[in-house]
This record gives sequence, C-alpha cells and structure tokens, in this order.
Amino acid sequence: MPHTRDSQEWRNAVSQKQFLEVISRDEATHRFRQHLDSKPKNRESVSLPESLGRVLAVDVVSEIDVPAFDRSNVDGFAVQAADTAGAMEESPAALSLNSEVLSPGAAPTLDVQPGTATPIATGGMLPRGSDAVVMIEHTEIAVSPDAGTTEQDSMLRIFHPAASGQAVTFAGTDIARGETVLRFGKLITSREIGVLAALGLTSVEVWKKPRVAIVSTGNEIVPPGEALPTGSVYDSNAAILSAAVEELGCQPISLGTVRDDVDRLREIIRSADDCDAIVLSGGTSKGAGDLSYQVVSELTDPGIVAHGVALKPGKPICLAVNAGRPVVVLPGFPTSAVFTFHEFVAPVLREMAGLGPENRQTVEATLPIRINSDRGRTEYSLVSLVRGEAGLSASPMGKGSGSVTTFSLADGFITIGQNIEILDAGSSVSVTLLGRELVPADLVVIGSHCVGLDFLLGEMRQRGFTSRVLHVGSMGGVAAAKRGECDIAGVHLMNPATDEYNRHLLTETLDLMTGYRRRQGVVFRQGDDRFVGRTADEAVSAAIDEAGCTMINRNPGSGTRVLIDRLLRDERPVGYNVQTKSHNAVATAVVQQRADWGVAIDTVAASYGLGFLPIRDEHYDFIVPKLRQNHVPVLEFQKLLRDPTVQATLSEMGFSMPRA
Repeated sequence: MPHTRDSQEWRNAVSQKQFLEVISRDEATHRFRQHLDSKPKNRESVSLPESLGRVLAVDVVSEIDVPAFDRSNVDGFAVQAADTAGAMEESPAALSLNSEVLSPGAAPTLDVQPGTATPIATGGMLPRGSDAVVMIEHTEIAVSPDAGTTEQDSMLRIFHPAASGQAVTFAGTDIARGETVLRFGKLITSREIGVLAALGLTSVEVWKKPRVAIVSTGNEIVPPGEALPTGSVYDSNAAILSAAVEELGCQPISLGTVRDDVDRLREIIRSADDCDAIVLSGGTSKGAGDLSYQVVSELTDPGIVAHGVALKPGKPICLAVNAGRPVVVLPGFPTSAVFTFHEFVAPVLREMAGLGPENRQTVEATLPIRINSDRGRTEYSLVSLVRGEAGLSASPMGKGSGSVTTFSLADGFITIGQNIEILDAGSSVSVTLLGRELVPADLVVIGSHCVGLDFLLGEMRQRGFTSRVLHVGSMGGVAAAKRGECDIAGVHLMNPATDEYNRHLLTETLDLMTGYRRRQGVVFRQGDDRFVGRTADEAVSAAIDEAGCTMINRNPGSGTRVLIDRLLRDERPVGYNVQTKSHNAVATAVVQQRADWGVAIDTVAASYGLGFLPIRDEHYDFIVPKLRQNHVPVLEFQKLLRDPTVQATLSEMGFSMPRA
C-alpha cells in the first residue's frame, strides 16, 4: 500500500486549484503581447557565405546597373537595324565588316557607321552607333580580292532583317542603379546571395539571431543517447523546439534537461540572463511536481501574465514576461508543446528575428467522420488530407496530445470554436496547412518602374504589407490591369492630342489613383558646351543641326518616347533609332559616351552626375482595376500617398505632389 507522507502531499496537490485563471486564447495573447518588446534589436555585418538563412536588416539599394552596359545576347554582328530592312534569303543585305572583334570584357573602339557591322560575342559590349545584333546563323561572310591589290574585302551578308533592340540587353535592364533590389525582412537564400554578388557586395547587414534558451524539465525526461529507464521518455521536445527556433531565424541555446529540483531550475533560468527568450517544457500545472511554474512565478516585471488557456491541446500553458523578454512554460506532452509553441511563441520569435508575420495557407475539405468537442474551449484537431472524387477529405489523426508522430504526419489542422460541440460527418471545414503554405503578396504592382514607387512599397512593408513588383513599362501595366492581374499599375503616358497624362487610359473597368510628379528633361555630360546654359528646346535644336551629336532614344510605348517625339516633331536626329528601355539605360549611354544626349527624369540624371535641362513635369499615377479599389492593401497604398510625412520624403527625393 502506498505510504503516507509522499502520497498525502500528492493528494493535497491534486485537490488544489490547478490553474490561476483559465482564459481565452485571444485574451492570453493580448496579455502576453502588451508587455513584450519583440522588435529586432541588433544588426551585424556578415560575409555573403555567412548570410545564408539570415534576415536582411536593411534595404539593399543597387549602386550600379546590371548589366552595366548594353550587351549582346548572342554571337553575331552589331549593326544598325535600319541597314537590314528588307533582307531576305534571295536578296540579303550587304554590310562592310569593321576590323575589331568584340569579346566579353573588351571596350569598343570603333563606331558602327551606316553600312557597317562589327563582329560581337555573347556578352560583348554594344559599340556606339549600333542598335541591334544579328545572329551569326542568319549571316554569311563573303571574301573577294580587291582589284589590283592583294588586299581582301570582307562583306557580311544578312538574310533576315533585325529590329531595333534585337538580341540586346540594355544597361540596367536587370537591375537599375538606385533600384531597391531586396527589402529588409527578406530571408536570404541562395537566390538572394546571387543577387548580392551581382551587385558587387561582399558583406550584408543582417539582424543578429535572437538567443532562445530551451529547457526540458521532469524526472522522467532522459536525453537521447542515454539508457532509458522504465517509466522514462526521451526528450523529444528539446529537439523539436530547437529545430523550430532555428527555422524561425533564432539561435537555440540548449540548457539540457533538469530534474525536479527547484534550486537547480532557478540556477538554470538565471544562467539564461543573456538570452532573449526562455522556453521551458513540462511542469506547467500547479501540482506538487510542476516546478517550472513555481520558479517562473517568482519572476516580476511583470511575471506571469497568463496561466491556463481554454485550448485543447495546450490548456496548461504558462506565459510570463520578464523585462520585455518572453518566458514560456509549454505543456510537457509533445503535441501540446508544439501547438502552443506555434500559437504563442513562434510569432514573437519571428518578429524578434526580423521576419514578417507568417501567412498560413488554408484549403477546404470535408470531414469523413463525426468529431465531438468540449464546449468552452477552442480545440485544434490535426488531420490528414486525402483527395477523393468529391475533393479533399480531412481525417482526424486521433493520437492525442502525448503523441510524438502526430505533428510530423499531419497535413494540417482544423480549428473548432469554443461554442461548437459536434462537427457532423460531411461537414465542410477549413484546414490550415502545416509548413506547406503558399505565401501570396498582399499587393501586386505591375507597370513602369520608379524609385519613388520603391520608397512607397518600402513604407507599405513597414505597415505590414508585402508586395510583388514587375517592371514592364506603362503600357504593360495597363494591359495587366485590364486582365485583372495586378492591384495597381504605375503609368506615365501622355495623350499627345490633349496634353493630358494617363486619363485616356481609363475604361469602364479601370480607375485612376493620383500619384506624384516627375520632371523629365534632356540629360548630357557635365561641361558639354553644346548643352550648358541652354533650354531643352534650344539644346535639342542645336543637337539636331550638329553633325555627330548623337542621341539615345526610348522604346515605343513608353511615356518618355511620347514626350521625345513631341519634342522632335518630325526630326530624326542621329541615334533616333537606337532605343533603350529605361531612364537608367539612357543615362548609362550618355555617361559611357555612346550617346551625347537623351531624355530621362531628373532623379536619374542626378544619380549619374549628368547635366539636366528640364522639359516638363510628367504625371506618375496608378491605374487600379475597379474590382480591386476596396482591397485593404490598395486602400492603404492610397492612404500612404496622402500622408504628409510620405509626401515630404517624396519631395526630398526630387518628386512633387499634385496641387489639391
């Protein structure tokens, strides 16, 4: 028969109130969060190899164009596209070959004049005067002796016409100088490391990993690798939690297992003073052997904020805060421990590591059997998903909170509200997937690129909204908006007939969100007397009249091209047919002296140290599909544009706001 004092202590403990106060999950979260300081605190610079799996602490803004020059995409010949017009197999175009051959890394020394071509390898730098590359497969070299000499003339025969820009990647097409390439809070993978290397970076600023102390308690807990006495279990919780902590961008600090020894447990918790969080498992109840609760209850500032939550599994969880740091005692059973960790602790650790909120994917499924639940507490039921003829079926795992394998084998879980007692077979349920989420962006932006837009999307990120951006030009953005593929499209297209920007793009399904103003102008190299001290009109007129003064044009369909054609009227100066696809590519061509002038916005001109002659302010606005107008991210973006602080920053960047 059991004896006396120990048994009596146990019976007395059982008769005690088991929890201080059983509260709802939402109330527990509120009490926990209001005392926490979960912002990431310290940054450090690490090398690119060391940055794998780390979290960016700053926005990465490119200081260069990628590529840094206009380059050939194929092996072939750099030409002026106009020289190939009408070329056919029966009547090929014939061009004289220039003497140099451009390989990658070689700077051109000869211009491509009308009627000439320069051999160029894949990756070679496009020479001045050329605007296209003809693939070598579409050509033939004919060699014939020159009459009366021993010299031979090489002629290039071209059998297919080339369009301007064919087989050419223009400077800044991949990454433009001043473009925000990666945003803070981004988890660095091998793909991001490739981008950082392409920018020439050898190190990057990341958040320091928060240190999370992990302790397992209980006389029955044995570390893996040791002999397992009868009645004992291996410590699986520490392994699960350490891996989960690392997945969240934190550094697990294993403090081992602690038997039911109050003094030793106090000592262990004190040793974790240099950690950013403490997670214990086991000993959460108010029984005689539940020492974790007893020791944590001694903490102040403020100490325990929730003990006992109306959850199944996970009711015994104890949440405490000590000087802004989370101190959590999870239930000892593995499924309960993992559920409550991901419910209460993981979101906090993600924030401390600099990661954004986790977005969990849900799918609809049907219950094949009836589920009974206890009224008064929220219940989580792990399920396995099976696809049948009628769709997905969600079968409860049914192994209980003590199971080690339940979480690893489950596809997801369903949440049963505290007022629901029965879910009948055939009920439709929403299943939250475990670790297989597809994370959609909150705001999809397609259209013309602008560094002002980069700033705005950074502000959206500060407000908790993620974004996906595709830079396809104004017309590409309008087309995407018409198809309903984006939330907003950045545009700056002038209607030459009305001198009005962007409103001619509106339809019954598209509306306009007013943005900001950008100043377009003629860009040129500082000190060029052909432009210094003149107005844009005067400079362009002089450039047209001066032989050898070469422009760099923009692609048809761009807002800048409309402005250029209006500025030139019917004139077609040297370089008109050499077309680039961005403001940065225009600036690069001028800086590298492949052209003498072009049209770009003043912020780009300043970035490249170029002279600038203003033409006019253009409207950079946003086309919005009417079906998306009331989406929360779209409304937040519109609110952002009206924010005086945001407007002041845009003004400092060189943009102006429209008059009220």
